[in-house]
Amino acid sequence: MLPTYERLNESKKVFFRLPFAKLAVIAVSLPLGAFFFCVLWSLKYDFVRSTFTHCDVANYLPSVSAAIGNYEPQKTVWRLAIFLHLPMRLAVAKMYLEYYRENIRRNRRMFGILACTLNVIEDFALFCLSLWTSADNYEIHRNSFVVFIACSECYMLISYMLNRSARKVVLLPQEEKSLKYKRNLFLVNIVAFGLAGYCFVRHNARCERGVYTFFALFEYIVVLTNMGFHMTAYWDFYALNVVCDAKNGLYLTHF
Repeated sequence: MLPTYERLNESKKVFFRLPFAKLAVIAVSLPLGAFFFCVLWSLKYDFVRSTFTHCDVANYLPSVSAAIGNYEPQKTVWRLAIFLHLPMRLAVAKMYLEYYRENIRRNRRMFGILACTLNVIEDFALFCLSLWTSADNYEIHRNSFVVFIACSECYMLISYMLNRSARKVVLLPQEEKSLKYKRNLFLVNIVAFGLAGYCFVRHNARCERGVYTFFALFEYIVVLTNMGFHMTAYWDFYALNVVCDAKNGLYLTHF
């Protein structure tokens, strides 16, 4: 009798399997690397133009908008990084939706859905403010920035509170580390944002030397702490793989 072979079930075909930690690192590394490139390139090759303001006083750092959106090649590098990392950020948001459904108490799950929705809106607002710079279309850039900041701050707060107070089970050691970083990064972010706003208003009101430099510095802290907060997904999903197959689509599975 000839041996029989089971026909391959196409519904079980796995398109890819990736440790979530790698996905988290890649998703953050793209905008992080682009951000440092844009700032350093602006300081070296576009220092005078990128640090100039209407006050015409000495400043030593470009604002985030000037560094990433006003000159080439910075503008192209930043847009490319944001475009490439957007699908990964959206995938992470989907993973968090499943994570909250499994780990958050039923009466708090609506907050988990709200957090993930805010995260997605934040991602698209970042995409829009990168695509339309203040020089290209100030109104769209401004509105996108307002939406980005509002959603970012609310998402960080809700995410932290859910993991601190709405869990069904005790946090694992890696999740405790993630929660600690979430708290610290959120606090630094909100303080830096307040200080950046103060320096911006003071610069426009008094045109003092160097004040815009502090505004730019606090902007950098806001950007970096935002990236750091999203990087805490590394610890939330440290023991998981991201799998995509024909039957279930994108989902998480243990090693």
